[in-house]
Amino acid sequence: MALTAEQRIEKAHIEIMRHGGFVAYTNLIMVGDTKIDDNEPTARTNGRDIWYGRKFVDSLTDNELRGLILHEAKHKMYRHLDTWKHLAKINPIKTNVACDFVINIEIVDEGKQNLDNHGKPFCVLPEGGLYDEKFRGLSTADVFALLPDYQGGGGGGKGDGEGGAFKPMDHHDWENAEKLTEQEKKELAKEIDQAIRQGAILAGKVGGNQNRAFTDLMSAKVDWKTALAEFVSAVCKGKDDSTWAKPNRRWLQHDIYMPSSVSETMGRVVVAIDTSGSINNYILNRFISEVANMMENVNPELVDLLYWDTRVAGHEVYGLNEFDKMTQSTKPKGGGGTDPDCIGKYMTKNNIVPECAIVFTDGYVCSWGEWSCPVLWCILDNKDANPNVGSTIHIEMGDL
Repeated sequence: MALTAEQRIEKAHIEIMRHGGFVAYTNLIMVGDTKIDDNEPTARTNGRDIWYGRKFVDSLTDNELRGLILHEAKHKMYRHLDTWKHLAKINPIKTNVACDFVINIEIVDEGKQNLDNHGKPFCVLPEGGLYDEKFRGLSTADVFALLPDYQGGGGGGKGDGEGGAFKPMDHHDWENAEKLTEQEKKELAKEIDQAIRQGAILAGKVGGNQNRAFTDLMSAKVDWKTALAEFVSAVCKGKDDSTWAKPNRRWLQHDIYMPSSVSETMGRVVVAIDTSGSINNYILNRFISEVANMMENVNPELVDLLYWDTRVAGHEVYGLNEFDKMTQSTKPKGGGGTDPDCIGKYMTKNNIVPECAIVFTDGYVCSWGEWSCPVLWCILDNKDANPNVGSTIHIEMGDL
C-alpha cells in the first residue's frame, strides 16, 4: 500500500535526521509547522511554516522529496523571507528565483557528497529545480542583480540567467511572512539560532559531517558599521529620484542591495551618545568617528549630536559640508546616570523632528523611553539589553 503524502514527509524527516551528513538539519526541520495542502501546486513557506502540495509530494522520488525538504529548511536557516524582503518589494518572483539558485547549488553539492543506501545522491532537486553553475559563490543580492526583470511565468529547468522565465520549485509567501508580529519574528530568529547551534553540536556528537553553512552561521558576527549604515539608508525618505536598476555598489560588497540615487541626501538625523560614567573617552571617540564618516557618505541635511546621561547635557548641530569637522570640534558633556527617556523629551521640547535617531549606549537602563521616529540602539558589551522599541545592534568592545 502506497504511503500518503503525510507519511512520506515524516519518513523523509526521519531519514534526514538519521543520516550523518544531514543530522545537523534535525532541529531546523522542526522549526514551525509542516502541513499538507491539497491546493498548493508545489510547496510554500513564510519563513517559519511549510505547506507541501499533496500532488507535488506524490510526484517526487524519495531523493527529490529529501531535496525539497532541505530546500525549505535552508530558507529558514538563512532567514530568506526576512533578509530579502526589501528585494521582494521590487520583484517577488525574481527574489524567489535568486534565493533558489543560491541554495540549490548547496543541495546538489551535499547530495553528491552524501549517498543513500543505493549509492545515489541522498538528495537531489525535483525536476525543473533551478540550478546554474554561473551563480556559484554569489549571494542572493548578486544573483538578483544579474537576473532579468521578468514577472514570472513558466519555463523552469536550468536557467540561462540572461532572459526568459524561471519557475521556482516553491512559493515564498512574503505577504504572510510580513504578517508575523514583531514578537513572533524575534522568537523565530531565536529558535533558528538555537536550531543551528544544536544541529552543529549534534553532528559533532554522532560523528557527522560538519556542514560549512552551519559553522559559518555560528561564527558570523554582525558588522555594526554596516548595520548602522543600512539602517540609515533604509529609513531615508530621500528627496531625489532613486533607481533599483542600478544598485548602489557601496553596499553590494556587504551583501546589501540598495538603490542608487542622484545625490543620496536625506533629512534630519539625531545621534545621541551616552556619556554616563561607564562610557570612556576611547569609546566616545570611536563612536563619533564612525558617525562622522557615515554622515559624509549619507549626506543628511542636518545632524543633531546629543550627549546625554539622565538629561541632555550637550547639543551640537552640524549641517552639510560640516561633518568632517565633527571629530575635531565636538565637546562631549555629561557623566551621570543613564536615562534615555530624556532624549525623546528633549526632542519634543526643542521641536526636533528627525527622520531617524541613532543612540549609542551601554544599555544599563530602567526604560527605553518613547520615540516618535525610527530609532536604532547601538549597545556596547551588553547582550542582555533588548530594547522594546526600535532596532538593535549589539557591539563588542573588540569590534570598535
